[in-house]
Amino acid sequence: MYRLVRSALFALDAERAHDLTLASLARAAPVARAGYGARVPAAPVTVMGLRFPNPVGLAAGLDKDGRCIDGLAALGFGFLEVGTVTPRAQPGNPRPRLFRLPDRRAIINRMGFNNRGVDYLLERIAASRYRGILGINIGKNFDTPIERAVDDYLFCLRKVYAHASYVTINISSPNTAGLRDLQGGEALGGLLAALKGEQSALADRHGRYVPLAVKVAPDLDEAGMDAIAGAVVDHGVDAVIATNTTIARPGLEDDPLAAEQGGLSGAPLRPLADATLAGLVRRLDGAAPVIGVGGIMTGDDARAKIDAGASLVQVYTGLIYRGPGFVRECAAALAPTA
Repeated sequence: MYRLVRSALFALDAERAHDLTLASLARAAPVARAGYGARVPAAPVTVMGLRFPNPVGLAAGLDKDGRCIDGLAALGFGFLEVGTVTPRAQPGNPRPRLFRLPDRRAIINRMGFNNRGVDYLLERIAASRYRGILGINIGKNFDTPIERAVDDYLFCLRKVYAHASYVTINISSPNTAGLRDLQGGEALGGLLAALKGEQSALADRHGRYVPLAVKVAPDLDEAGMDAIAGAVVDHGVDAVIATNTTIARPGLEDDPLAAEQGGLSGAPLRPLADATLAGLVRRLDGAAPVIGVGGIMTGDDARAKIDAGASLVQVYTGLIYRGPGFVRECAAALAPTA
């Protein structure tokens, strides 16, 4: 059935199809819950001190504004991550900015943190019925100078803290100028120190500890992975999400869309994402869990991430290509066997 639906959606402009899908899923949440979510096997796991009903999560970016929380939850995800959200609303980059590569099972996007701002996201969270694990992914506005980026992250952290199960620090999107400069050196240390200090103050104020995760790029070299792992350990960051999209174009040299600027996700990303995951798992050596994301297109891909040391997985592009039953497939691949 989804193949027919996908054919119709893929006949539309990619961003229009994205918006239409979210709107339709939001209206069909009860049907989705009965048809898909009810059949997802239980595979509970505890990570970051949180109990996840299964290890399969939705990656950030699909529902930046939290407009479809209940509909997405109905598919049976063990957790959802919404955002990336910024302090102020912003339109993102000019259109077109989202491109499908069906023959490669891939997507290129240069959305640029298009969102309605953190206050709108909080309104949508308050209006939802979802009571499961909710991650909120935070970033900086495009026009905030990189030397003042910490102000935007602190602003968002304070806003979302009471509403999040965990908060993700997005310093790895390739679509906001200069953002990836925050992945190393003094910029990384200063940002993490400020956020961990604020996390401690907020935990005292709210009487609840909300873990912090940092999301990194798949394009890190060995020195970059050393820097990330060292900073995570030094500052006590609660988890690493590996990875975001890539600026590389592995295996796409002859594809006419390869020249489009933006981050590549989907099947071609998997080798890069897997290498980064393995590198960080090795460097962290249990000091912090790693959440695997990037190139998961089958249940076996999800299993491979866990086998490589990931504690949880997240999907996005695989869901677009495979449909709502993909959540069950991944969860089943990760469920304990009798």
